[in-house]
Amino acid sequence: MHLALTLGEGAGIGPDLALALGAQLSDVVLIGCQQTLQERAIALGLPTWPHAIIDIPCAVKVVPGVLDTRNAQATLAMLERAAAGAQTGEFRAIVTAPVQKSLLNDAGIAFSGHTEFFQAQAGVSRVVMLLVADAMRVALVTTHLPLRAVPDAVTHAAVLDSLIVLHAGLRAQFGVEQPKIAVLGLNPHAGEGGHLGHEDHAQIVPAIRAARALGIDAHGPLPADTAFIARNLSGVDAVLAMYHDQGLPVLKYAGFGHSVNVTLGLPYVRTSVDHGTALDLAASGRADPGSLRAAVQLARELSR
Repeated sequence: MHLALTLGEGAGIGPDLALALGAQLSDVVLIGCQQTLQERAIALGLPTWPHAIIDIPCAVKVVPGVLDTRNAQATLAMLERAAAGAQTGEFRAIVTAPVQKSLLNDAGIAFSGHTEFFQAQAGVSRVVMLLVADAMRVALVTTHLPLRAVPDAVTHAAVLDSLIVLHAGLRAQFGVEQPKIAVLGLNPHAGEGGHLGHEDHAQIVPAIRAARALGIDAHGPLPADTAFIARNLSGVDAVLAMYHDQGLPVLKYAGFGHSVNVTLGLPYVRTSVDHGTALDLAASGRADPGSLRAAVQLARELSR
């Protein structure tokens, strides 16, 4: 059974990355615009895609580095095709190249990210975004939200559900028999006893207690500014951060270019690169395929 690789935003570096790794991806079915891929291969002086491809034609010719909302529906269609194939067992996992969320939104498509899209397609109540860089794993309670919306989203239920999904994913997909999870606070100093915010004491602490009652080895809330010190990470299998830019800057500093985004809680494996579309690098020959290589390899391992 093959992995599915979605090409992402055609004007970005998705085609470049796929072509750079083409010879290494014989177990991958590419989903995207075949014409775009062929034209990018010519521009880069590379052989065209040598394996199976499911062609999702673009509405208009793709110009490297230039976004066009007329091609947004083709981008959405490739994701829908991948999700349908994974849910029926046609693909054993999905790997995604980056899309341009702003382009989809500008085209009138409500799209906040791959994570939320695949959650809706699968019809599951809670998924967790997990970033992996070597031994470091950082998961998120909230994903692509404006910062002012985050405190209201950090609820007892959201934290507890995230801990349950993260614990189950670490066991089932990563083979960690007894996962130890460090939970970050929301506010500076994890609320400073209520003097710097009430969410830590009112929402996060009870959620950790409830998780521990279910047999989940979760501890915290920990002040985010010291949680990633080496001695605090000793023996920790994953860190649960409250929001996107709380946990991911540390992980990307540690492993940008070879870290992988994993969606836990889906009925299939989904991984992705750790970067965006890099429009300025499209067709330049300077795009680094390291993160895509790592995403494919991890998808292989997790879906065995």
